[in-house]
Amino acid sequence: MIRLSTGVLRAIVLVGAGLSLTACISYPAEPRYATRATSEGIIEPAYPYAPAPAATAPYTPPPVEAPLPAAAPVESIEGGALPPAGAVAPATPTYVPPAPPYVPPPATALSLRAGASYVIQPGDTISGVGRRFQTPVQNLIDLNGLGPRGAITVGQSLILPQAAIDTGRDPYATGPAPVGVTVADTGSVPPPTPPPSGNAALPPPHRAVATSGSVGLQWPVRGDIVRPFGPVGLGERNNGINIGAPAGAQVVAAAAGRVAYVGDDLVGQGLTVLIVHPDGWRTVYGHLGSATVDDGDDVRAGQQIGTVGLTAGDGRPSMHFETRRMEGDDPVAVDPVTVLPR
Repeated sequence: MIRLSTGVLRAIVLVGAGLSLTACISYPAEPRYATRATSEGIIEPAYPYAPAPAATAPYTPPPVEAPLPAAAPVESIEGGALPPAGAVAPATPTYVPPAPPYVPPPATALSLRAGASYVIQPGDTISGVGRRFQTPVQNLIDLNGLGPRGAITVGQSLILPQAAIDTGRDPYATGPAPVGVTVADTGSVPPPTPPPSGNAALPPPHRAVATSGSVGLQWPVRGDIVRPFGPVGLGERNNGINIGAPAGAQVVAAAAGRVAYVGDDLVGQGLTVLIVHPDGWRTVYGHLGSATVDDGDDVRAGQQIGTVGLTAGDGRPSMHFETRRMEGDDPVAVDPVTVLPR
């Protein structure tokens, strides 16, 4: 028997271990030859080939989140304080619908019952009488049998209904208050008055009225004519002239006469003064800033009656001035330029 030395034996063991390790490393992961047959006679590997897994994406660490606060944030919050215990909550306002537009009541037996009579003055119109005495024009026509045109004549006694109320003088109903009619301001019936004497009771004019039909008037205010007499387009007509002047400038009476109306009830005229002169002349001063006379005042030519206002719509301060001449029962507008001094 051959005895091997310890060194030789150790070398043999190391060589064998190395060969075994080499065989394991080089051995394929699957057989390289067919191990079984299919029905078509094709030999398939016993273990199908599986591709190596794809390379994974590089590792990305998760985002670092901010640490939660140690305590919840505290902020002041605006709001109404709670009502005290036992307090009564305010009531919800109740919706009140707007009042419907005023509709005059239908004519009644009282409104058509004959009452006092009003004497027609020069320049009065049926509509002016209706406005002054708060009476529908149709009621006046029915009570007096005036016919469809409602024609009236100077000196005629126009029957008023018992329900009539005298609201004061109207530019086109300037006669004295009739006996037996309630006055709107006092609620009383005026005392009897002497019969009207027409324009004869007016003071004489400062300038004589020419017999040729022209009238001696003076300018109510000096300034430019910013809107002339006559048609102004779109079917409208200017029955006087508009005179431009500084706001607040004095407006004077064009002639002596009696104030028949002061107010702002005339549509499109603003604050207006109307003066009645002898010989059937009337002058109208509209769009005033203020009035310095009252209804019924006697004025002299050149006396201040008001100031220039801002309501005429001329783009600058101005006032409206009319001259009218009575022809029968109608106050006919006359171009003021034709009767004012040049």
